[in-house]
Amino acid sequence: MKTLRQAFQDYITMRRGLGYKFVHQEQRLIGFITFMEQRDATVITTRLALEWATLPTGRHATWVMRLSDVRGFAQHLHSLDPRTEIPPTGIITYRGRTQPYLYSEAEIQTLMAAALALPPAHALRRWTYHCLFGLLAVTGMRISEALGLQREDVDLDTGILTIRDTKFGKSRLLPLHPSTLNALSDYARRRNDHLGVSCSPYFLVAERGGQLLPQYVYRVFWRLSREVGLRGASDHSGPRLHDFRYPNLNKIQTFITNT
Repeated sequence: MKTLRQAFQDYITMRRGLGYKFVHQEQRLIGFITFMEQRDATVITTRLALEWATLPTGRHATWVMRLSDVRGFAQHLHSLDPRTEIPPTGIITYRGRTQPYLYSEAEIQTLMAAALALPPAHALRRWTYHCLFGLLAVTGMRISEALGLQREDVDLDTGILTIRDTKFGKSRLLPLHPSTLNALSDYARRRNDHLGVSCSPYFLVAERGGQLLPQYVYRVFWRLSREVGLRGASDHSGPRLHDFRYPNLNKIQTFITNT
């Protein structure tokens, strides 16, 4: 009979064969497999699954997700080993899910204007964040999709974005409003003037031409959102970059250039 770790590898292969990326789930389940091995446990039980899922004390928001990962794995194993217990749904509940924030057009304008005031005065940084926030606002792209855009993905002649490796590993084409196309063309010109035509394969770049890293993008967003009053000076919660994905009747429809 296969070990849990061997069965886990088969499970990951099967899920990805169905088109799922399964990256974060794999990382979490590796922790579960290690937990089981440390206890010399070879069969999943509800008690063990629950013990592992609730190990990060005080982080209730992750408990449901962790137990759900084990439940999916257990369902796969149950057909191979009937001794496997499938943790029932509802034994952990969490009602603290963050509600999306619906930005107004005025708030988006203010945030983008604040990006253009970022220091240093004559650097590319301010234009990069201005372009990034505007692109998220008008397209509803995920932050990872925007940061992963390659130059070849942004067709400034036809006004089409190619967003690669989205959910289920597929790609999609996104037509751009003329105002967005103008803003992206203006950014590309500034970027090339600042760094050279062949500085980086990425469309949106850091000050020296490297890829924008999410952790730095979030820090800039949190700083600016406090400056413009979207959150208090000491708030650890509030509007998120991800909230640009949610529709709003007052949402900006055209790219604000602020030039």
